[in-house]
Formats: sequence, structure tokens, C-alpha cells
Amino acid sequence: MASEYTLRRRVHFYETDVAGIVHFSVFFMHMEEAEHALWREAGLSIHAVNDDIGWPRVATAFEFYRPLRFEDEFDVHLRVVQMTAKTIRYECVLTKNGEEDRERLDDDRGVQKKPVMRGIEIPEQVRSRLSA
Repeated sequence: MASEYTLRRRVHFYETDVAGIVHFSVFFMHMEEAEHALWREAGLSIHAVNDDIGWPRVATAFEFYRPLRFEDEFDVHLRVVQMTAKTIRYECVLTKNGEEDRERLDDDRGVQKKPVMRGIEIPEQVRSRLSA
């Protein structure tokens, strides 16, 4: 069972804007990369082949503290903080040099059933491997 994951990253040049800092939109990608690693750690895939379940974002919010710049090394700490019947809530904190340095993200994923696109309960296989 996995409920948290830490991913070590380095800022790539293509992730920065003209001011040399990471563009705000890139932080969603960092969080999602850690989320997928968490699911793999739990023996799951967020997008398994031939799976009828999808995991759309329901809501996200960032708090930015300090910029990350090209070549900075940082950690993406992701943890499951709540799981309801139909949503998984994550908290994601980026740290540089062991200190909260850039962003905090609260994120909800809701479950959808294709092609109807309606909320369903989180399958027990996922619930048992990811916990808040």
C-alpha cells in the first residue's frame, strides 16, 4: 500500500520562461509525474490499457513561494490526504534543499466511467493500494 511518494527532479531549460524561472504551468506536470510514480509504486497504472475508468482533475490550487530556476534540483513530495467514494485528494509540496521552497498543491481527482462520463466509486483494487 502506498500513500506518499517523493520524486527528485532537476529543472530543464525548456521548463523555464524568458525570465529564467519555471513557468507556473509546468508545476502541474511535476505533480502529475509524481502521481504516476505513486500509482506505479502501488502496483497500479493511472491509465491501464483497455481500462474503462478515467481519472479527470476536479480541482487544483497552487500556492507559490519562491521561484525555481534552470538547473535547480528539487523534490516533489506527493501524498494522498483523503479518499472519498469518488475522489482522491492529494497534497503536493516541492522542496529545494530540504525546505519548502516553491509551491503547495491541493488536487482532487474524480473517477469517471467511459463513455458515459459519470462519477463512480473508486474500485477496491485502487482503494486498498492507495490510502490517505
